[in-house]
Amino acid sequence: MGKRRRRATSFGAPSASAGGQAGGMQQQLLQMQEQMAEAQEQLAEETVTATAGGGAISITVTGDQKCTDVKIAPDFLEDMDAEMLQDMLLSAVNMALDKSRELQEERMGPLTAGLPF
Repeated sequence: MGKRRRRATSFGAPSASAGGQAGGMQQQLLQMQEQMAEAQEQLAEETVTATAGGGAISITVTGDQKCTDVKIAPDFLEDMDAEMLQDMLLSAVNMALDKSRELQEERMGPLTAGLPF
């Protein structure tokens, strides 16, 4: 029986065209990562405000869902019981968070469109 010759293989070594594609994809991912970081920084600075009780309660939240301000009109408290105040605050906080999530989707949506997750 004669000797068999082995074929040379190069596992893990990308071809020239595959290397170019991988490099381009990596560059795109890095660029997207930078854009997302920038958008997140901007979201942390942007705010949205929601009101309840005809404007007597005002809640301000950043685009990254941090509450930065709560205002309650003093005259609103004169005829208010604790349970009603709690309901109004809860409503205003939830509306502000909803607005913040909408802002986040508006800013981040274009950057994540088409991603598989």
